[in-house]
Amino acid sequence: MRWKDQFRFIRQNLKKNRVRTWMTIFATAIGCAFLIVLASVGYGLQKSIVKDAMEEQIVTQINVHGIERDEQFKPVTMKDIRYLESVDGVRAVTRRNDLYQIPSFSVDGYRTEASAIATHFPSEKQSGLTLSEGRLPEKDNEVVVGYNFSSYLASEKELDQKDIYDEQGKIKAEYRYDSPLLGKTLAMTVDKEAEEKVETHTISLKVVGILEKPTREWFEDQNVYITQAVLKDIEKFTGTYRGDPSADAVKDGLNEDEQTFDQVKVYATDLESVTAVSNQLEEKDYAIYSVVSEMKQINMFFTIAKAGLILVGTIAVLIASIGIYNTMTMAVTERAPDIGIMKAIGANPKTIKQIFLLESGYIGLMGAALGTGIAYVTSILINTGVPLILSMAFEEELPEGLQFSSIPPGLVAISVAICLIVTILSGLRPAKRATEIDVLQAMRREI
Repeated sequence: MRWKDQFRFIRQNLKKNRVRTWMTIFATAIGCAFLIVLASVGYGLQKSIVKDAMEEQIVTQINVHGIERDEQFKPVTMKDIRYLESVDGVRAVTRRNDLYQIPSFSVDGYRTEASAIATHFPSEKQSGLTLSEGRLPEKDNEVVVGYNFSSYLASEKELDQKDIYDEQGKIKAEYRYDSPLLGKTLAMTVDKEAEEKVETHTISLKVVGILEKPTREWFEDQNVYITQAVLKDIEKFTGTYRGDPSADAVKDGLNEDEQTFDQVKVYATDLESVTAVSNQLEEKDYAIYSVVSEMKQINMFFTIAKAGLILVGTIAVLIASIGIYNTMTMAVTERAPDIGIMKAIGANPKTIKQIFLLESGYIGLMGAALGTGIAYVTSILINTGVPLILSMAFEEELPEGLQFSSIPPGLVAISVAICLIVTILSGLRPAKRATEIDVLQAMRREI
């Protein structure tokens, strides 16, 4: 019997029992849809978390916290910086130092207190640091400020008033500095303790750049990024390390190789180089962190989670296979005379078995196709409805772009394959039984 004739025979038989056939197909579709939707939650959350991490962090960035060697933790020195810059695949090595006091900054009758960070701007330029306005400093008295710095500048006349702050602890618009800050001169005031009194020192700094807006909505950057020369000026005034006003005076300075840094970041030339650079630094006992290593952990977690969800979804398909088994068993019983005629005219038992396996596979394929369509519709409803329900229930807005369900082509292929395998196995026993039917009994309808 040709393949064409076999498929025609299958369609004719399925049409005889349309209700039962379609109920079986629908049960298979529900099982397949459940499998896809359940696993899609793992895919969707993984996609959202990975996307969020990739957008908020530079993927080629490696944070170097220090050196862990002989159960001791040592900070990164200038000698280490030179080594890091020599590593193959490294594009730039940035280094920053924190000022160990919170200075005040004033401009045009407005004032605020903010952290000052001494920054090596040439390496920042090599790393690709971008600004929302202006340029990077080229002179010692030039600075860049964080995107939110100006919103914390309050009128000096109103600083003692408690009502200048709103419910969120931010300065109200009428008391806030609202003029362009680029090109303005900030008066930076630092302190030192001397003979039971506090002395102040004021440094004039010109704002030449404003950093980009932080990617995280809840994070605000109000820091002032000064040059290394300004930090040395402050250390000279206070006579202390990093300008700590209450620390003991430091008389002898460190040589250049012993100079340490609080924040060190290595930037690889491309994403492919991150792993190689990270491995080389770990071999040298550097304590590092990169978004790539985080992605490995996240992907490993979600791989296990998705495998578990697919396994649970497969159980639903197995339950649906019971209906296929019953349908095929009844089909064998009802078609006993046809089977008898086929065997009487010389049909090969292998052909008869093949026909019933094709029929069960046909039901599985139809169910998988219908289930995939149902899964895509359900996925859209989940991504649209769940955020609205959660927002109404908890009265909080969810992060923009959060995706609860995602159906990649690979998941569809896996689900369809599982569905087909299960349905064919379900029809295996009835198909074998069809080959064992006695011709005479079949002709007399005494099965």
